[in-house]
Amino acid sequence: MDTLQQFTEDLGLYFEANGLTRTAGRIIGWLLVCDPPQQTMPDLVEALGISKSNISTALTLLRQNRLVDRISLPGQRRDYFRLNPDLWTNAFLARAGEIRALRLLAERGLNLLADAPPESRRRLELVREMNAFMEEEFPRLIARWNEVKKAKGLDE
Repeated sequence: MDTLQQFTEDLGLYFEANGLTRTAGRIIGWLLVCDPPQQTMPDLVEALGISKSNISTALTLLRQNRLVDRISLPGQRRDYFRLNPDLWTNAFLARAGEIRALRLLAERGLNLLADAPPESRRRLELVREMNAFMEEEFPRLIARWNEVKKAKGLDE
């Protein structure tokens, strides 16, 4: 039987496999399906069955990566957390930064192999060229996504 709890757990595993902590992934999963869409830390502790310290650490990571926002609600004394409306764009842009970093490393390796035969340089050239291509395409993909999001009424 599929439940929201299982969905949240599966997202935790997904994000853990993609570089976040499982707890951070579970928080994202819960914030995708919870009602209301903003939750306090005690709400997250109760919903996810995770200690306050683990939730706090994961929220710090998510906020630093601009995936989750801390907000204040009028008349409330607690902090609330919600998904950043640009969560998916921000995650995609973070990947763009990783691609750029790998291209630069490939260029560094190619400089070290400047006098090597072409067959010795080929693997690094592939890394550099593929990542340069992806770097060039990312801005177009983001622009296109923003058009699609607007056309579908998904922008806030």
